[in-house]
Amino acid sequence: MKYFKLILSFVLTIGIFYALNTKFGSIPPIGKFLNPYTGVWQNETDESITGEVSIPDLNDKVTVHYDAELIPHVFAENEIDLYRAQGYITAKHRLWQMEFQTYAAAGRLSEIIGEGALSYDRQERRRGMGFGAEQTLKKMAEDEKTSAFVQAYADGVNSYINQLDPKDLPVEYKLLDYKPEAWTTKKTALLLMYMTKMLAGGDEDMENTNALRLFGKERFDLLFPDFFDITDPIIPKETDWSHIDVPQTPRPASQTDTILDAVPETIDQPNPDNGSNNWAVSGEKSYSGHPILANDPHLGLNLPSIWFVMQLSTPNHNAFGATLPGALAVISGFNQHIAWGETNATRDVIDWYKIEFNDDRTQYKFDNEWKDISVRIEDIKIKGKEIYKDSVLYTHHGPVVYDKNFKSDNQLSGYAMQWTGHIPGNGQKTFTEMNKAKNYDDYTKALKHWVAPAQNFVFASTEGDIAIWIQGLFPNKWEGQGKIVMDGSKSENDWQSFIPQEFNAYSKNPERGFVSSANQHPVDETYPYYVFNDGYETYRNRVINDFFNAKDKFSIQDFKDLHNNNYNLKAAEIVPYMLEHMDASSLTAEEKSIYNEIKAWRFNNDIDEVGPSIFRQWYGKLYNLVWDEMEVDDELLDKPYNYQTIYLLKNKGDDTFMDIKETPKTETAKDLFLLAFKSAAERLIEIKAEKGDYTWLKYKATYAGHLLQGLPAFSVFDIPIGGDRSIVNATSEDHGPSWRMIVEMTSPPTALGIYPGGQSGNPGSKYYDNFIDNWAAGEYHELNFLQSNTATDVIIGTQTLTPNK
Repeated sequence: MKYFKLILSFVLTIGIFYALNTKFGSIPPIGKFLNPYTGVWQNETDESITGEVSIPDLNDKVTVHYDAELIPHVFAENEIDLYRAQGYITAKHRLWQMEFQTYAAAGRLSEIIGEGALSYDRQERRRGMGFGAEQTLKKMAEDEKTSAFVQAYADGVNSYINQLDPKDLPVEYKLLDYKPEAWTTKKTALLLMYMTKMLAGGDEDMENTNALRLFGKERFDLLFPDFFDITDPIIPKETDWSHIDVPQTPRPASQTDTILDAVPETIDQPNPDNGSNNWAVSGEKSYSGHPILANDPHLGLNLPSIWFVMQLSTPNHNAFGATLPGALAVISGFNQHIAWGETNATRDVIDWYKIEFNDDRTQYKFDNEWKDISVRIEDIKIKGKEIYKDSVLYTHHGPVVYDKNFKSDNQLSGYAMQWTGHIPGNGQKTFTEMNKAKNYDDYTKALKHWVAPAQNFVFASTEGDIAIWIQGLFPNKWEGQGKIVMDGSKSENDWQSFIPQEFNAYSKNPERGFVSSANQHPVDETYPYYVFNDGYETYRNRVINDFFNAKDKFSIQDFKDLHNNNYNLKAAEIVPYMLEHMDASSLTAEEKSIYNEIKAWRFNNDIDEVGPSIFRQWYGKLYNLVWDEMEVDDELLDKPYNYQTIYLLKNKGDDTFMDIKETPKTETAKDLFLLAFKSAAERLIEIKAEKGDYTWLKYKATYAGHLLQGLPAFSVFDIPIGGDRSIVNATSEDHGPSWRMIVEMTSPPTALGIYPGGQSGNPGSKYYDNFIDNWAAGEYHELNFLQSNTATDVIIGTQTLTPNK
């Protein structure tokens, strides 16, 4: 196998031949790891997809048909058996991944990796990940069906774990020298919290607070406006909001623009590129008269893949699509009646409050009184070390993330996080109900259970409806609330209420004949609730909407083309301006050659182009020159969004922000264009010497990395795919379309799908990364939607799960 050279060189390097069965810190016993009977060699075999397996507590037999892509088509007689089987089958193919992600969510990586993960574990405990999972469990416990389903899933996972011999453990357990523990319902809740953090865990309150203090309100509003000058929102501008009869929370009369202090360093933020595209066209705009829906979530390009594709069927419903290993049901997919998919709504659902403690930190000030603190003791186990105890203080806002013990040195103050991720919600029920939904009304009923993360749920049905809802539990904020750190001692700063779910923004069967989202601003200024600019996308959405406004009818090929569209609108809006306004007379011959290359570029980020590489370097250098004011020692600051940066370059080129602080000259945008170009050209010449050329393929060098980033042999490098951030094909170095799906609402629906990975989590399997080449080429696999338990000619193996009573 491809990783054996790595293993052997690893053994030689660390020189432990004399103690092959001895652990050295976090290094596994290599002799045990290489044992031909129990070690890594056992993981070269492909998965069993035939025969009969006994599963405890099944009520009836479950049939699992596998097609040539190793997609399991699961047919059960009831939902309890269905989710027990889903747990068993998911564990069979993805056990290590699903468990590792729950360790990460719970802040338990130190248990398996060692002391190097302690800082990460502390931040996740202080983020309240375990606390949030416990609130989710409490909410799920209120619903008898959900509780039973989640327990059945856990039982299925444990049925697989209990059947495992040590020799059959996934390779990562052997490499890290630990064993799987029993799956619990809390692990599913943790997995859901993990995705909540990844999709809606970002905020800039601390950074905004510092920027407001440094630059003043007028300049701050210029840099970080609530709306850009171009707004192409998810919900069309002409939407009538007159039906909304619950007013926005008024700004408190005593509210002042008091600027508090903030911490110099924050906990890790999710990847800012975590987003997605989705859209649907009506039958009137479809070539066939049937609505067509598409989804492509933009997440990390990991191996094993984030997604695991399954068909889940009972006599009462039949769903197909992408599942999350560790959670129930289909997340992005379709059934016999509807299709659905999600994008990140990026709404501001995290606010920060400065807390004043009493002398012994047992109470905090609130409305001129002292309110009791609650303390959550976090026992963090560390491999080979003593347990580390961390005391996390909780206020009514939420956990005090920053205090004298963590990233702050103020003895009698701290900073508490209020996050909708900590509010009890039963998002799991949204998907179990969505999997069974038959029409628009069922879809909207399923959405009512969704609290966090904020998502744009797109919908299409065989009845001909299309829709999109921006769903989540959103605080009804007063104007400006939550943009900066607030005083936690005043109740007027608390979230006073929530926007009623029926007044969340949505669009059903719009006149324009399509719905779409690409993480842009959800609404325009006429929406009667406060929604401020949280770093919304401004380019992909306009390319998508222009595409659907450009003609009357759209085909499946049009949808494929749009998924794989590499047009760089950001470059198209700034490069011609930079070329026109830059004085090129001082360019050297080598620089002039690069200048001519980008001048000839037509703004497509295809793999054989050099224009994208030049632009990435040029704009990156320019961006840093413009925002050198943001490089302040001991101050945490965020640079303005790309769209506003380009707006200022084109419309306020002589603004003082264009001046480079460290030079005696007063620079304008025109000067920065040249300085940045020369610096970029110097680096591009170096890249050409290193790599032979700087085509986009070599420059970007997209890869899918194993979840343990130190395992390059389990990763795939130099994937030949174009695109980039802010492009519809949003593929950067290690991030991009993690699941592309197209569903035509025929009866039953017909669908295509692909993702950058493979169904197996075993690096020794041919199904580990076999989708990547097709995904990079913009190709799709037909999703074989079986309508009965009868195997068709697409099935290559059938396994029967039988009751073991």
